[in-house]
Amino acid sequence: MTFLEYPDREMMAIDLANSLAAELSGVLMHEERASFVVPGGTTPGPVFDSLCAADLDWDRVDVLLSDERWVPLDHPRSNTRLLRERLLVGRAAAAHLLPMYAQTDQAEQAIPELEAALRPCLPISVALLGMGSDMHTASLFPRGDNLRLALDPHAPILIPMRADGTEDQRLSLSARVLREALSLHVVITGNDKRDALERARHLTPQEAPVAAILDYAIVHWAE
Repeated sequence: MTFLEYPDREMMAIDLANSLAAELSGVLMHEERASFVVPGGTTPGPVFDSLCAADLDWDRVDVLLSDERWVPLDHPRSNTRLLRERLLVGRAAAAHLLPMYAQTDQAEQAIPELEAALRPCLPISVALLGMGSDMHTASLFPRGDNLRLALDPHAPILIPMRADGTEDQRLSLSARVLREALSLHVVITGNDKRDALERARHLTPQEAPVAAILDYAIVHWAE
């Protein structure tokens, strides 16, 4: 794990957005398309605000979420809605958004169709993840009902997840898919999450799911 500390959140958002844009541009120099995984939640919003103006060939970038709540796309808790409002605007509006939701009652019913759309974009070119204070990443939650499958080295692409304390069913990329990203970043803010990160480094992935990807990641932190 590489740990980068910034003097404030604004500088972190700008520097991280520049790094992500440079990595995507680098991929597009030798590949026809680049795949870019991003998280939901509030922490990446300022990064998206800077990144959406980046001068790169967005029409050759496939954007997908690390995880999604199984709610309609116009729902206030939809990560897709956040993505459309904060990242897929300006120049980045030309990017191709890969779906992580379908109009089915349960996520399990949509997985074959969604995986078929994601498979050609793997391995992920560039991934940006978040982390909760409970040490979850994507929707890989401690004590999640499918966590063992999500952590399996031979896990499928997508894992449906339910966990105590979460209001909605989730759909998440598996730890295997996240680890296989060619470039992997984690963005966190606040002392509580920095403390959680330090705890996670000494726990098993079953106890702290983010531990499953930390050895492969660059972690960006600002208070």
